[in-house]
Amino acid sequence: MKKRLGDLSVGDRAIVVGFEKGSHSYRKKLLAMGLTPGVEFRVKRVAPLGDPVEIDLRGFSLSLRKGEAAAVYVEGGSRT
Repeated sequence: MKKRLGDLSVGDRAIVVGFEKGSHSYRKKLLAMGLTPGVEFRVKRVAPLGDPVEIDLRGFSLSLRKGEAAAVYVEGGSRT
């Protein structure tokens, strides 16, 4: 079973390894925001109901909806 960005907790670090198959335009949007395969990020905050998820990557913060976070496959997920 693949781990998804939406499964991570605050403080976890992980690396993007891919995206769920689906809308090409949606994947293109995530790539344009810097969420590319191989990029490392840290989960900064998760709202009480899990939506949105805020991550730090490439020197900036990015907030993703629960559905967006669930479409990103990750590797790692360890706390630092």
